[in-house]
Amino acid sequence: MSGALGKVLCLRKDAFSKQALSFVRFQLRGENPSFSAGSILLSISRSYRSKPTHGIGRYKHLLIPAEPKKKIGKSEMKPISCGTDHTYGMLNVHLTAYDMTLVESYTKYVHKLCNNCSIKVEESYAMPTKTMEVLQIQEQSNKMLLDSVLTTHERVVQISNLSSTFAAIFLEILQSNLPEGVNLSVREHTEEAYKGRFKARPELEELLAKMN
Repeated sequence: MSGALGKVLCLRKDAFSKQALSFVRFQLRGENPSFSAGSILLSISRSYRSKPTHGIGRYKHLLIPAEPKKKIGKSEMKPISCGTDHTYGMLNVHLTAYDMTLVESYTKYVHKLCNNCSIKVEESYAMPTKTMEVLQIQEQSNKMLLDSVLTTHERVVQISNLSSTFAAIFLEILQSNLPEGVNLSVREHTEEAYKGRFKARPELEELLAKMN
């Protein structure tokens, strides 16, 4: 009995090896075969591709293609508008304080006020932070010791097309809601004001001067 079983198993192994060899031959020829090993039907054809459920869960084709990122280059100065007979040109609302949180919150208020009053806001930016050391002279001595360091924070809201009739009302609203510790000033936008936005780098300027 065991000898007969062994012969059957050997026959099955031979048949399976023949099927495997034929499969390899078909693969080398580039065909798509289907064959049976024992009672199992083996096939590498992918019939599911023709079914409506193929590709379920894919979403990349539904996304809007992203725009290519623009290269960050050197910022250029916008042309300064001189205004008309009834409107001002570009004005800078300067807000200065020692408390950064206070000046930031009031800058947001000025920006929202301009939006509600239909005043065009060109830009809203921060100026370079300035520090000032306060020295104190000791009694009966010429030595000066550092007493404190004051940090000044400045924000600018740049507006344009402010009508001359509404300018007085606008400034009165700003002054009436001005918190303590914040200084307000309105100046005309100039080329010097634009250059003052950037922090000075004397080392780089010296190197450029040597190269030129």
